[in-house]
Amino acid sequence: MEVRFSIFGERLTSPTGILQLMEDLGRALTAPGPVYMLGGGNPAKIPQVTRFFQERLQALARDVQRFQRAFTDYAEPQGLGEFRKAIARALRARYGWPIGPENVVLTNGSQNAFAFLFNLLAGPTSDGGFRRILLPVLPEYIGYADTGWVSDIFLALRPSLEEMEAPFYKYRVDLSRLSDGEDIAAVCVSRPTNPTGNVLTQEEVEALARWSKAQGIPFIIDNAYGAPFPYILFTDAEPYWDEHVVLCLSLSKLGLPGVRTGIVIAPDPLAAALGRMNAIFTLAPSNVGAGLVLDLVTSGEIFDLGPRYIRPFYQAKRDQALEWLAAFMGDVPYRVHLPEGTFFLWLWFPELPISSQALYERLKARGVLVVPGEYFFPGLQEPWEHREQCLRVNVAGPEDVVKTGLRLLAEEVRRVHETQG
Repeated sequence: MEVRFSIFGERLTSPTGILQLMEDLGRALTAPGPVYMLGGGNPAKIPQVTRFFQERLQALARDVQRFQRAFTDYAEPQGLGEFRKAIARALRARYGWPIGPENVVLTNGSQNAFAFLFNLLAGPTSDGGFRRILLPVLPEYIGYADTGWVSDIFLALRPSLEEMEAPFYKYRVDLSRLSDGEDIAAVCVSRPTNPTGNVLTQEEVEALARWSKAQGIPFIIDNAYGAPFPYILFTDAEPYWDEHVVLCLSLSKLGLPGVRTGIVIAPDPLAAALGRMNAIFTLAPSNVGAGLVLDLVTSGEIFDLGPRYIRPFYQAKRDQALEWLAAFMGDVPYRVHLPEGTFFLWLWFPELPISSQALYERLKARGVLVVPGEYFFPGLQEPWEHREQCLRVNVAGPEDVVKTGLRLLAEEVRRVHETQG
């Protein structure tokens, strides 16, 4: 039988960066030979955190009422009511934000939340216009790129590059590129940024908040790695809130990617709209993640896991990976974006004689999985060779996997320079 897809179906089934990433992750888990997985976004299994959640799950299973609420009942479309009340109360007490449960909506993971938000705001409009999501600094998260139910919903700005002590550099928001435009539906940034580990400064965040407020549009902040949890931050950065801000949190990088729980803090109309979309597409979001961490939110313990266990673990991983990288690269020209958060290193090879996609294929042939840089520049409408010179590397894995993977990566980059440079 020949299956014919709609335009929508063709768009969602065509090859994409996020599909490649997830397929590589799946193949790595079942490959017969050695695979050095430096590509996916799966968080590490931190022993203290894993035990902590195992104990919470056992306690949940013993409590008949809580177990039934988490596993045997649908939630309301905006998510488990007790959890939404608890998270609103906790954030109000911690930061003084004027929010209530009506401002909180749960989704089946952050990817689900961004697909809803972007398509709710951007694309064709009833007056014949077309609105876009502005990404004010690139590179940006690979998972945004193909979430649009129509094409070309992103407009991105090229950043400025700040040179730092070798091998580091940093992307900065080029505020001079911002201009008024009726075709902009919302501004979106991740902080810290996946893939680069960039943490926008408070001044950059406030400048973008002022600009978006003046335009009368939402300012979406993807906080999947940031404060108040999971707190994979190696520099000071407080979460930001205002009446037009949409703050997106997640339980994934806290150590629970399997429960697929995104948490959106949004103005009332947007939160209500997301709840309606939940009802249409999923009936209701999962209760499991919210039920599992409800008592941690109520007690405030959820805010302590990051500073106590998660940040130190990933900071040590980062520091060790940077040492190995420097030793293995030797005189091969390379740069690293200043890693201020997340568990990725963003590598730039300014003299690379092939594209990062070609380098990715060569590394995959040697059992090393990374993510080529080309996928992290959605919405950029001008040519920039820089995007074909970068790789994202996940350093959260076991020590032997990361060390061997980085050594093989350095060998391959050196080989490319020697044979094609």
